[in-house]
Amino acid sequence: MSEPSEIPELPARLRAPEPVIIVGMLAWLVATLVVWITGIGPDRALTVCWVGLIIGLLGTSIVLVQQAAVRRGSRGAQEGLD
Repeated sequence: MSEPSEIPELPARLRAPEPVIIVGMLAWLVATLVVWITGIGPDRALTVCWVGLIIGLLGTSIVLVQQAAVRRGSRGAQEGLD
């Protein structure tokens, strides 16, 4: 049997969470503005858009806190967020 080869590490640009966060937040912002200005969708549509923005902000804050912990060298920090 041959030895298993090592799996190469993904480049940093493919591991970065920032592009995904930015695109997601922009998509929720556009959806919120469209629903708010045009009034399309049921009454809950605007609420769903606001909740999407709030969850995006919460996720962004978690990523920022974890990145700060990585920079500090905290033992409890998530790995791979350099």
